[in-house]
Amino acid sequence: MSDPVRPWLSGKTGTNDEGRAAVGTARPWLTIVGIGDGGVSSLSGEAMDALDNAATIFGGARHLAFLGDTRAETVVWETPFADALGRLLERAGTPTVVLATGDPMWFGVGASLARHVSPDEMLVLPAPSAFSLAAAKLGWPIQNASCLTVHGRPVDQISRHLFPGEKLLILSENGGSPREIARLLTSRGFGQSRLTVMEHLGGERERIRATVAAGYDLGDDEADLNLVAVTCVAGRAATPRPTVAGLPDDAFVHDGKMTKRTLRALAIAALEPMPGALLWDLGAGAGSIAVEWLRAAPRVRAIAIEPKSERCAMIAENAATLGVPELFIVDGKAPEALAGLDQPDAIFIGGGLSDGVFDAAWDALKPGGRMVAHAVTLESEAILLDLHGRLGGELMRVAIDRAEPVGPFRGFRPSMPVIHWHVTKPNPRPGQAG
Repeated sequence: MSDPVRPWLSGKTGTNDEGRAAVGTARPWLTIVGIGDGGVSSLSGEAMDALDNAATIFGGARHLAFLGDTRAETVVWETPFADALGRLLERAGTPTVVLATGDPMWFGVGASLARHVSPDEMLVLPAPSAFSLAAAKLGWPIQNASCLTVHGRPVDQISRHLFPGEKLLILSENGGSPREIARLLTSRGFGQSRLTVMEHLGGERERIRATVAAGYDLGDDEADLNLVAVTCVAGRAATPRPTVAGLPDDAFVHDGKMTKRTLRALAIAALEPMPGALLWDLGAGAGSIAVEWLRAAPRVRAIAIEPKSERCAMIAENAATLGVPELFIVDGKAPEALAGLDQPDAIFIGGGLSDGVFDAAWDALKPGGRMVAHAVTLESEAILLDLHGRLGGELMRVAIDRAEPVGPFRGFRPSMPVIHWHVTKPNPRPGQAG
């Protein structure tokens, strides 16, 4: 006898090794439907069929209100996400719909679900994203704008996208986000930037208003569903920072324990930041290496390990100011503080080469990963000389002379030389233990 709830299943259900539902189906059991503020009237026939055939429909309270009467069980998408995800995966094998705002794969729930549900089990039916709707209203070529979100993310991240003339499209967390964004822009010297707050795009309650960041005057009635478009205007107090490595030393708050500009640029180049890669910055000091790593490539991650709490506070301040508040800071001393951290693709050791730090770091580094270490004392220099002899790589002694006043004249004053060593960890040969 056929199952009236899932007549289109043609295989067995089970679970794969990652805990995701494994379903042999003629079509996916999960459909993620993007819906705009126009409600169900804006949905395609395919999306309407998915809703009509669903046994369960997940969505926010606003999304579910669009449905009216339905035979399906409706479940309000709850927080934390892990709880809601568990309830969703329990429906594996039955026709299930998740309603999401706009394009579910662009800063949406679809991107999160894709980490737990395989592509052949999931059908995504996107609606126009808020970015697309906003760009159409403004006449902005969307490829020339930076599309960002502060939904569930710190507003400080916007700082690394502040350049004269840059156009930003920013998804808000709630009705308070536009004012918070205006406050950030003003604090960074971009107070004359033009803000366009766009609420309920594509719906009956659509409202579009413009103001200037420093004189934000749109009141306190902004809708929670809004997007902020920013045309950046740099004032005299603005200090736009390029994403290329080697920011000026005065871009950082520090107590002198910091890799200086020239050596920092050399270190970042040798660490080779690539999209998605993870860096450990050991003995991070002011966090300048970790901060510049995060600014250098998309989707990279960094962990700064620093044993002094006052320096950890400086690292956090530098990360926020320079637009990388996602930097993860560990207040602890290596090698003990390394336990349980995700395996890195690159490691920088700016201090503390003794006490087993290198051995623990080298063991943790992924095959093919990059190791960079600097030394300024004779003791740490001796360690690097030995490591270079055993492991190879490139070793150099960097001495920089800077022009400084000498009475009424100028002269070159040498700085303390630094030993720079970088090496790539070999990949084990087939059949060879790693």
